[in-house]
Amino acid sequence: MTSLITPCLWFDKQAEEAASFYISIFNNATPSRGISKIEHISRYGKEGFEIHGQKEGTALSVKFLLNGQPYTALNGGPIFTFNEAVSFQVYCQTQDEIDYFWTKLTEGGHESQCGWLKDKFGLSWQIIPTILADLMCDPSKSERVTKAFLQMKKFDIEKLKQA
Repeated sequence: MTSLITPCLWFDKQAEEAASFYISIFNNATPSRGISKIEHISRYGKEGFEIHGQKEGTALSVKFLLNGQPYTALNGGPIFTFNEAVSFQVYCQTQDEIDYFWTKLTEGGHESQCGWLKDKFGLSWQIIPTILADLMCDPSKSERVTKAFLQMKKFDIEKLKQA
């Protein structure tokens, strides 16, 4: 099935590794939210080597699903890299979910502020408690909640509720 909109992630040479990494994280954590799997891998052949420079048999593109959402990972070379202008948001209902995704996605990557992190491939993620939207929409709580989460790297649901 082809989705109307599918994010395409440009990697240097790690498309297949990245797709497998993401699938391993989302398959283990959220099987009830949808299937995570590699659907298809196309590979570079001999043709065009003088342009693409990729060894024959290297993955060209990897079509995969994360919780039923289609993605394409492309080995396009070192021309483009990820930055924070694009990130993926993972909404979590429990602290255990937040802890799980935070731990898995920061392996080899690094933490940032306010629920943001970069994984080992440089892709930015936001690990967000679902309760945050309700807390931020309540005018009597939003300033205290903002003050609390500005001090956090990984979100702490109990501290947000206490604020």
